This record gives sequence, structure tokens and C-alpha cells, in this order.
Amino acid sequence: MSLADELLKLEQLRERGSLSTEEFERAKARLLGIGSGAESPSKLAQSLNSLRRSTSDKWIAGVCGGIASATGVESWIWRLLLAVLFFAGGTGLVLYILLWIFVPAE
Repeated sequence: MSLADELLKLEQLRERGSLSTEEFERAKARLLGIGSGAESPSKLAQSLNSLRRSTSDKWIAGVCGGIASATGVESWIWRLLLAVLFFAGGTGLVLYILLWIFVPAE
């Protein structure tokens, strides 16, 4: 169930009177991860949000250098992985091009 579906169900429960406004707000805050009891974002989420193409560690577009700085894994390992994926059906090339398009530069 997606987040939007869960929020819609909460709203429907509130409209029917099953949830008070205070209960609705607490449940919504818990779903959205905001408020006093919210945990900090996971390390993976922080890495994905900080993902940028590198301007200094690059061969073509800086995708592998950017992934390396975001994950802490050496860039040559990411280059090797994408090269293996490229020779195993072309997935590496498609993935690299998509990252080149959608990941902003530093």
C-alpha cells in the first residue's frame, strides 16, 4: 500500500468519526515521519538525497565518482560493476545513461 493510499484511509476514518482530529494528526505525522517522535532518515536515504555527479572524479560524466562519494565505495569498483553489467546484456549502459540524465552535477 502506498503512502497516498494510507493517508487517504486515515482521512476516511477521520471523516467517519472513527478517529479524532488529534489521533488523525498523530497517525499522519507517524506515517510521514515528522514530529517529535520521528527517527532520523536512514543512511541510505541520506546517501540517495546527496547523490551528485562528480566534477573531479570522472571519466565520462562523473556518475561513478558521484556514486562513490555518496556510498563510500571506491569509484573503480562502480566502474567495474557497470562495465560487467554492460557486457552482460547492456544494462550497465542503460543505467549509466539514466543516472547521467537524472542525477544533478555537483
